Amino acid sequence: MIRTVYDLDVFRLSYQSAMDVFNCVKTFPGEEKYSLTSQLVRASRSVAANIAEGWGRRSYENEFKKHLIYSIGSLEETKAWLLFAKDRNYLAEEDFRALSLRYEEIGAKLYKLYSNWKKV
Repeated sequence: MIRTVYDLDVFRLSYQSAMDVFNCVKTFPGEEKYSLTSQLVRASRSVAANIAEGWGRRSYENEFKKHLIYSIGSLEETKAWLLFAKDRNYLAEEDFRALSLRYEEIGAKLYKLYSNWKKV
């Protein structure tokens, strides 16, 4: 049974992924602190944060679904920033692949939640 946002697998996975991104960017060069690093961290956190905000408004079906769409948007932004980081050689290919696969999984879960959510 889903009682809190923490019971949603997609929330837990997106939260953990944001924490993993945060750990990865610690190795990025200092000159990227206010650009790529900041953008990547904010976008990755926004995936989980939008799920949580939508959960808080779940009694309004359209509000919850709107926040899931925002979350999907942040997820796609995160994937783009990860690609920039890999292509600048700030992120190892192995880390890029692992994070990209995880964000693909999160995207599939978000889409499924969006498609199947009905206010009870």
